Amino acid sequence: MRAWLQRLLGKKPSTIWVSHPIFLQHEPGRNHPEAPARISAISAELQQQGIWRKLWRLEAEEADERQLALVHPSKYLNYLEARQPQNGKIARIDDDTVMSSHSLSAARCGAGAVIKAVDRVMQGKADNAFCAVRPPGHHAESDRAGGFCLINNVAVGAMHAIAQYRVQRVAVIDFDVHHANGTEEIFKGDPRVLLLNSCEPDLYPFPKPEIAAEHDNIVNTLLESGSGSLEMRRAVREQWLPRLAQFKPELILLSAGFDAHRDDEIGRLNWHEADYAWLTHQIMQAAPACAGRIVSVLEGGYHLESLSKSAAAHLYVLCGMGKPECAVKYDRYLKAQKEVTA
Repeated sequence: MRAWLQRLLGKKPSTIWVSHPIFLQHEPGRNHPEAPARISAISAELQQQGIWRKLWRLEAEEADERQLALVHPSKYLNYLEARQPQNGKIARIDDDTVMSSHSLSAARCGAGAVIKAVDRVMQGKADNAFCAVRPPGHHAESDRAGGFCLINNVAVGAMHAIAQYRVQRVAVIDFDVHHANGTEEIFKGDPRVLLLNSCEPDLYPFPKPEIAAEHDNIVNTLLESGSGSLEMRRAVREQWLPRLAQFKPELILLSAGFDAHRDDEIGRLNWHEADYAWLTHQIMQAAPACAGRIVSVLEGGYHLESLSKSAAAHLYVLCGMGKPECAVKYDRYLKAQKEVTA
């Protein structure tokens, strides 16, 4: 009803949510952390916090061969096609990366979700977007799956923006706890793309410092195990914000991983859900050249409660609702911590 009224009144939506039921049919196994419940948990939290009604919801479509070929060669796509298992079976690509019978359709639809979001944002039909997709994508290299990922959703979206809209400067910001090795492999040395990537370096896929040293468009912010909010915020201010201001992106794509949260057992960076609100605000304020054109794409986050609360804090800011209560309280806590240690 709300979407219909907005169309009737000619009102442009602020934030769009792009997803598809196929994402719930990617079944990597009962005990696999990348579970269908991840998306359901996020949408339930958004409804509980009153954010859901602020979103204009769109259904994704599968990316076609031409769009995928901007990132992934046909030999690799054919390999994925050949690995599709029958209904009720799974195909294991590596120890972590699994395909069920609907996984490739879900992966194609994930890339298609980002394409649709980029289209809406670049055409001025929305300010920004969040793509609730799975499987995630940032570990997928141009010709190799890995780390739960089959197709690099963010990379497909970035190349679509470059090819379709002649965008000359795209910033990809990845704040997942794991290094974005796939996105790095695809874009290293490409002056049209600035990759800002924070991660815990002692986790898979173990970033290689020499790559960032050799390629000026790669900024890897390595946050040590046991660090926390203050260390992350200091690094973002010192390493990311100046580069964003210098680069002047026309579009920002976020690889939005929420597994750096303190309750997620995958990592040990000790972030709070308020950190995602803070980080979102900083990114939105730092790049006026892109006129607010931001497309956020779900990557990691495996503890359902912290995932849903972190994604909600991220979307609260993205939707222009101000500063969430969790961030107000946590900022007071951080201020008190600084005063104690001063």
